[in-house]
Amino acid sequence: MRVAFFVTCLADHYFADAAADAVRLLRHLGCEVSFPLDQTCCGQPAYNAGRTGEALRMAEHTLDVFGGLPDNPADADAVVLPSGSCATMVKKFYPRLATGPGGSAVRATALAERSWDLAEFIVRRLGVTRLGDGLAGRRIAVHQGCHALRELRLETEPATLLEGAGAVIVPWEAQEECCGFGGLFSVKMTAVSAAMADRKLETLPDVDWVVSGDGGCVLHLDGRSRARGDRVEFVHLATALWRGVNGAGGTAGAE
Repeated sequence: MRVAFFVTCLADHYFADAAADAVRLLRHLGCEVSFPLDQTCCGQPAYNAGRTGEALRMAEHTLDVFGGLPDNPADADAVVLPSGSCATMVKKFYPRLATGPGGSAVRATALAERSWDLAEFIVRRLGVTRLGDGLAGRRIAVHQGCHALRELRLETEPATLLEGAGAVIVPWEAQEECCGFGGLFSVKMTAVSAAMADRKLETLPDVDWVVSGDGGCVLHLDGRSRARGDRVEFVHLATALWRGVNGAGGTAGAE
């Protein structure tokens, strides 16, 4: 399986290790992974801010980089993103955005059909749910990012993969609640955003890690947790799964 890796902005700037772990994981699962060097932001911040012209230009650039035609897939069978929100932008919002003036709905739809969130790709496209026992004994709470959960309908895939690596998934009453990040929302509505994160953290059960497939959520919750003095590690899903594969995530090897 030939995969083009779309790193996303937050992964590039804040979660470089998670991005590298995603590539390692995909290669471990037998994929041939390439990294188109001309990739940029998917355009989601501009789109959310109502600046559709700028968002469309970034979308068109992404279509050029990753091959937005069925017969020109830029030498890849699939495009994989380590972010539910950015995957949603490409899969759900690109076709909608590209129907406007100057857009290319055909190219956008073709790319959308070949693009996958990391957990979605592993479970639904590769059919993999077992990754060994490297997370044996590790107690994990899963944070469901809003885009992955509500737009991509990834209700079970992250937990399935973590359990398939030996982890114990601990029920969390606020698991499906928004963390308050929401991209621009956390900048424009800072107090509300912080309160939403605090609400989630106040209901957090006794766990070793909180894991999410969306870097923005990890960044936001980790920041609020540190401010509160909590003692829990926030881990991107790609890193958690790779720790499971290489045996670095079980409680026996915990620091």
